[in-house]
Amino acid sequence: MSENIDLIFYERSIWQNNIQFIGGIDEAGRGPLAGPVVAAVAIFSPFKKIEGVKDSKKLSPSKREQLFELITKEALDWGVGIVSERIIEEINILQATRLAMTKAVQNLKIFPEFLLIDGPISLDIKISQKPIIKGDEKSFSIGAASIIAKVLRDRLMLKYHRLFPKYGFSENKGYPTSKHLNALQKYGPCPIHRRTYYPVQKLLWKD
Repeated sequence: MSENIDLIFYERSIWQNNIQFIGGIDEAGRGPLAGPVVAAVAIFSPFKKIEGVKDSKKLSPSKREQLFELITKEALDWGVGIVSERIIEEINILQATRLAMTKAVQNLKIFPEFLLIDGPISLDIKISQKPIIKGDEKSFSIGAASIIAKVLRDRLMLKYHRLFPKYGFSENKGYPTSKHLNALQKYGPCPIHRRTYYPVQKLLWKD
């Protein structure tokens, strides 16, 4: 991402239309084989920026933690939605992501007037919204939400690691690394593995 990108370009164009409360939305956990999908929404004062906020995947864990503290302190409001691996299995990851995002909005105290959403996703709620491909790289609000979602999901996976240490969730956070796949092959799936995801499903077929 170019450092010259105006990260409040989308927000500015909306604020200039006398819309004050813009919620940026992103998720963490669409790709992992285990654990929930977590979505977050963040609302900031007009023209607010925090130095260093960008796509959470491009930040170190320690930097994400530092920014998480700043973001949650400086935001006018923020909310989180979590959808479990069992619900992901029932309704598929796209619908689970939309559900997590909707829950995040519903958990706000301030009702947003406009939503900026990462990716080609729209929500079935009566709020004006704009999906932005790679929005976490282009919008400050979405980037901030991506950090909240990533930090909180990583913390959940650390808790799961203590319950199921064989799979290395503290390192892989449920993503299909070679070590995770080897552990999955050796021990089979644990209760938080997503049974409709192919590497897990393949093992279950063998049973």
